[in-house]
Amino acid sequence: MAKEQLEVLHALDVAKTQWYHFTAIIISGMGFFTDAYDLFCISLVTKLLGRIYYHVDGAAKPGSLPPNVSAAVNGVALIGTLAGQLFFGWLGDKLGRKRVYGLTLMLMVLCSVCSGLSFGHDAKAVISTLCFFRFWLGFGIGGDYPLSATIMSEYASKKTRGAFVAAVFAMQGFGILGGGIFAIIMSTVFDAKFSAPAYQVDPIASTIPQADYLWRIILMVGALPAALTYYWRMKMPETARYTALVAKNAKQAASDMSKVLQVDLEAETQKIEKLDDGKQANSFGLFSSEFLRRHGLHLLGTASTWFLLDIAFYSQNLFQKDIFSAIGWIPPAKTMNAVQEVYRIARAQTLIALCSTVPGYWFTVAFIDKIGRFTIQLMGFFFMTVFMFAIAIPYKHWTHSENRIGFVVMYSFTFFFANFGPNATTFVVPAEIFPARFRSTCHGISAASGKLGAIIGAFGFLYLAQNQDKAKADAGYPAGIGVRNSLLVLGVVNFLGLLFTFLVPESKGKSLEEMSGENEVEEEEQEQ
Repeated sequence: MAKEQLEVLHALDVAKTQWYHFTAIIISGMGFFTDAYDLFCISLVTKLLGRIYYHVDGAAKPGSLPPNVSAAVNGVALIGTLAGQLFFGWLGDKLGRKRVYGLTLMLMVLCSVCSGLSFGHDAKAVISTLCFFRFWLGFGIGGDYPLSATIMSEYASKKTRGAFVAAVFAMQGFGILGGGIFAIIMSTVFDAKFSAPAYQVDPIASTIPQADYLWRIILMVGALPAALTYYWRMKMPETARYTALVAKNAKQAASDMSKVLQVDLEAETQKIEKLDDGKQANSFGLFSSEFLRRHGLHLLGTASTWFLLDIAFYSQNLFQKDIFSAIGWIPPAKTMNAVQEVYRIARAQTLIALCSTVPGYWFTVAFIDKIGRFTIQLMGFFFMTVFMFAIAIPYKHWTHSENRIGFVVMYSFTFFFANFGPNATTFVVPAEIFPARFRSTCHGISAASGKLGAIIGAFGFLYLAQNQDKAKADAGYPAGIGVRNSLLVLGVVNFLGLLFTFLVPESKGKSLEEMSGENEVEEEEQEQ
């Protein structure tokens, strides 16, 4: 037997799309724009850091970051993000979404700015400072995942909830795009103002002293979009679902949503008291046997699919450099000066974002409330599996120069279906299927398991994909299993993602309380 839903929650569920929906998307989405800008802009400047701080006199190639330094610079933010997802996810259920939301934003703004500062001039001091602040930047970014998803899902109507939560996540695509475009503009300005010869002409002069400012500016500008939305983030009222179902303040929930929806809503204090009755089905704790009975498989489903997806998604750097050099987007490093290399890398990343990343996200936004989360996720994993095996099995065929364009097309389709597929749905679903008092925590757990997959995908496979012959492996790396075998492993990972999708329920068109069973009365009460 289900309890009658609170009027304030019903009003949100059936509300027509209004201006406040779009402001919520923009406010939450700008956090995600910043997240993506900050997480992905580091890949634009790592080559430059290598040239500035790890130059070797007389070397045939420009300086590059040693494997352990490269892993630290690229990976420390991911570790911070994982920690932040767990901590702020839990805190969002304890203190309320809104209070914690401002905290994560301030941390992101502060650490973005500090990432471009360094204590000392030598390589060790600069890299240590950068890693320290990027860890805490990641920690703030981590909090944005569960909070943005939860806030948007709790504000949206049941008819358009999937599209609105996916639209927040889709701002990631614009963040990657924004980072690339800003780096293109800055490197063009620097190259025009301070011309320098290519590395092979003059190794020392190819890296201008001003290049040390370029990477700092690119990293620090990440603070701007987040800072601009701080005021509006603080003006947003707490979500009605948190206020009514967790804080048990019906009067405040009705008052907040009356202003937002511009309708008169009753406080319904008695109904809140009934929902809070000890015999209610929603009185169990997180990880209690009742929670595991009702939601254990759902949590396993959301965490495992996000984990498997991110292994494949973040392993793309395995063959990105091959693709970029294959189609002539990035010529050999010695033929460019330091600033030109930043320009070429930024241009390549921007083109990939434009052609593959951004369209995939918005296809999800367009179709998620029509064909459902389950179908999109299943289809995405299926095509990722197909394309990954299609690249891996005849891998030798794709390495011939005349087949390189086909390789790029296959690569683009793999990541188009990641974005029009599990990369978006794994973010949406955990914000819909758990009770309000665990929603942010469970989303944080799912997201953190995704980031664990990201760390394995980005770094585990970097070592795994090395040539089986130690002499042919990249400098500083041990022998691996080779790119072809790594791609076969990734194909299997995608197939496992497809199988684990069957643990995740469909939430299309249902209210959050219907999905989480929060309005239900326990069986004993039904029998009386």
